[in-house]
Amino acid sequence: MADPALTTTPPAPTASPTVRAGRRLAVGDVAPPLAATSLAGAAIAPPRPGEVLYLQFRRFAGCPVCNLHLRQVAARVDELRAAGVRVVAVFHSEAATMVPYQGDLPFEVIADPGKALYRAFAVEASWRSILDPRSWWPMLRGMFARHPWSARRGEGGHLGLPAEFLLGADGVVRAAHYGRHAADHWSVDQVLALARG
Repeated sequence: MADPALTTTPPAPTASPTVRAGRRLAVGDVAPPLAATSLAGAAIAPPRPGEVLYLQFRRFAGCPVCNLHLRQVAARVDELRAAGVRVVAVFHSEAATMVPYQGDLPFEVIADPGKALYRAFAVEASWRSILDPRSWWPMLRGMFARHPWSARRGEGGHLGLPAEFLLGADGVVRAAHYGRHAADHWSVDQVLALARG
């Protein structure tokens, strides 16, 4: 008979999720801390009780696809807010470069030129971002929608892939999407459905 003092029992699994900084996040993971300041100079607050944070990682400040998408989000921001969704977008450009493109958006925008948040959330870059034919039409539409010259302003590189997360007030990931090309992101309708689900 085994000595009970020498037997070990594996620890019971915990119900609390774990932080997975630097690796792709999945539903149920705790997101890395969002220690950042908006273009307006305010600290980004964590989601409040009853609120869902829609955190988007975009490409560079002049990205035509990103800016087209963000204008669509901005046009429906009141609808998102009414559903308890707060929007925050991150770019890997300098704040001064972002102001002409994102400075008038009706939600928080973060400049992350050092890509610290991109690394923490495992947001990647790839040639697929611009070589995938599904991104070409949105690129052209975005280029001529507002700033035809903007696509040249690619500090941090043109190869970034988008990523999006819905974070609950507890910091837990409720939904996650890592884009496969520059135009692979949730529509506003998808965000609303995910937030309500």
